[in-house]
Amino acid sequence: MAYPMEAHQQTLRQAVHCQGVGLHSGKAVRLTIKPAPANSGIRFIRTDLGGQSVVAHMDKVVDTTLATTLGDGACTVSTTEHLLAALRGCGIDNADIELDSPEVPIMDGSAAPFCALIKEAGLRRQNDLRLALRVIKPIRYEDGEKRIAVLPFAGFTVFEEIIFDDDIIQRQLRSTVLRGDNFLTDVAPARTFGRAEDVEYLWARGLALGGTLDNVVTIHWDRKSVLNEGGLRFDDEFVRHKMLDLIGDLSLLGCQLLGRVQAFKSGHSQHLGLMKQIAACPDSWELVRLLPGGSFHRVGDGAM
Repeated sequence: MAYPMEAHQQTLRQAVHCQGVGLHSGKAVRLTIKPAPANSGIRFIRTDLGGQSVVAHMDKVVDTTLATTLGDGACTVSTTEHLLAALRGCGIDNADIELDSPEVPIMDGSAAPFCALIKEAGLRRQNDLRLALRVIKPIRYEDGEKRIAVLPFAGFTVFEEIIFDDDIIQRQLRSTVLRGDNFLTDVAPARTFGRAEDVEYLWARGLALGGTLDNVVTIHWDRKSVLNEGGLRFDDEFVRHKMLDLIGDLSLLGCQLLGRVQAFKSGHSQHLGLMKQIAACPDSWELVRLLPGGSFHRVGDGAM
């Protein structure tokens, strides 16, 4: 398993299943990831709504509060980012995701369980070549002190910086070039996190109903430790999880991204803001077709 810049599109060899609860809804959900034809992309299918579906694309984002929610008419699917990160990190371009609830299961709060499912399914290379959005000029988005940019780069790399008042976090920085197995080892296991008092606040308002110490890294009220019995998986698990969210959200561009992403204190709203800025700056990128051997050819100025 890897994050390859494989030239050919990929899907799963076979369907795989899991079940869990939604982090915010607390509702039980059964989820199946199925192979899909080349050029079909990622699609969420609500089996509880008679098969209504929504494609995983930035144009379908309807909410970025606490998580990334996609919607098309009556069909909405929330907390999509961890599964999308796993699909992108494992090199899956095309998949149909069936679920019987409005929220993707939180599993252990990371992308690792979804990566394990994809490994179980196996990868199948498809005949069609991948498209990629190749950044040729810097593109920036700012939202107050939060900012995010993408710069030209021969590959896909993410630099993330976060700053929190909590003693256990403070300032954390991490840079990762996604290649080989480093997504699986360095990013996928990092779990979502929150402060104990924030979780209590959300519970009181009917939110985070599926949140437990089994799926959320919960920061102690003293801000110096975590309540989870096993502690942290990494000393900098917090910034790694922010990278995970970013990778998942940016997959909503609908194709591979060739560029260096630099994010400072960003979240789901700023990730969407960057994607909209990319769409608004067609002179700053080009759409290319990846070729075997690491080369590519330009396919024109087509719309995203």
